[in-house]
Amino acid sequence: MATTAREPHVVIVGGGFGGLNAAKALGDAPVRVTLIDRTNHHLFQPLLYQVATASLSPADIAVPIRSVLSRQRNARVLLGDVTGVDLAGRRVTVDGDPLDYDFLILAVGATNNYFGHEEWARFAPALKNLDEALTIRERMLLAFEAAEREEDPAARRRLLTFVVIGGGATGVEMAGAFAELARYILARDFRALDPSLSRVLLVEIGARILQAFPESLSASAEEQLTSLGVEVIKGRRFRSIDEQGVEFEDGERLPAATVIWAAGVRGTPLAHALGVELDRVGRVKVGPDCSLPGHPNVFAIGDMAALRDRNGVDVPGLSPAAIQEGRFVARCILGDLQGRPRGQFAYLDKGTMATIGRSRAIAKVGRLQMSGTLAWLAWLAVHVLFLIGFRNRFTVMFAWMWQYITFKRGARLITGHTTRTALPAAAPALAPSAPRPSAGSAVAGASPAAPERALPPLA
Repeated sequence: MATTAREPHVVIVGGGFGGLNAAKALGDAPVRVTLIDRTNHHLFQPLLYQVATASLSPADIAVPIRSVLSRQRNARVLLGDVTGVDLAGRRVTVDGDPLDYDFLILAVGATNNYFGHEEWARFAPALKNLDEALTIRERMLLAFEAAEREEDPAARRRLLTFVVIGGGATGVEMAGAFAELARYILARDFRALDPSLSRVLLVEIGARILQAFPESLSASAEEQLTSLGVEVIKGRRFRSIDEQGVEFEDGERLPAATVIWAAGVRGTPLAHALGVELDRVGRVKVGPDCSLPGHPNVFAIGDMAALRDRNGVDVPGLSPAAIQEGRFVARCILGDLQGRPRGQFAYLDKGTMATIGRSRAIAKVGRLQMSGTLAWLAWLAVHVLFLIGFRNRFTVMFAWMWQYITFKRGARLITGHTTRTALPAAAPALAPSAPRPSAGSAVAGASPAAPERALPPLA
């Protein structure tokens, strides 16, 4: 269905940090903007692990995309899957319907990487969207509920063993949050067991955790994890993951009812379907203006893009980078319309942080390195500012801060289909039947087919 309006049509696929900031930056431009996402909400992904560990509810870190763009008169939001891109014909296919574009911004993020062992996803869910976070939360809480009723000591130990695979920022944050939950919150809730005796292990294949940070900060993070009771296992590879736990290459088995995958990401199916050059993990290789080589009107940004900026810096897959890229490509489009040159993207590194727990974190901002309470306060301030500035709901953030600092509240709810009768058989029954899709990525084939729904014409 061809567009008929005079204004150039900018189609944005993905409502994450990059896509949404590109749309907002085009608010006063003489263009029509259509943003397409497979979910109806923008997700503040850096705090997703707190939903998984029952510190926050989903509504605390997600906001409807339509509400964000409701006052932007040139923007339209569509809920749907982009199942194909015709680069030559300048057209995308949304749930089987064609939609023409003049400019296309692809910001569909990344998906989980199980390194060729997709069967592990059934036993070790990853953390990319709200569905996966709630699956992890349910599995964790059901393990404690089953352990409360379990009389066999070995079975109880297995139920109270939590394994996080991957020593990056997500893995470290998850392991620290699990340990704090058991030690400070759940310890008050149960009578027949002591949740503080639960075992949390962080498994990293490499020689150290948080390899993106300097060695001194990596060592500090490990010390802070150890102080919470987390066992850090480094330099060991594993052979398999099943409903009973993890088996290492040397044959040792680690019985565990809950295994979490935080070991890496890869490009989405949509990136592979474009027919352009990809890097080794499936990200789209783009030019210094974030455009696809040979297709100057098509941009790829965020986690799906492999970008080296004008200073020779490989841009990391972080939310600040995606925000900067989204705003940059909006300026490129405006420049094209006004006959100005685009220029090249330059990444402004605002620092890298990872939180281990309350009053425990590490941070690197330029040459400045921080750890412990000071780093945690910096991390807290940055995330509060991001959320307040984005959602403009100070009261929500105040409630969240009070809960996070005082341990007084939490979202320890089991809302899935699992029934009480399934609890004694906790581990096998808790595994999801299939991997879940990455939030914000409008990619066909990444999730089960959605029920049919009537949609208005796209053009």
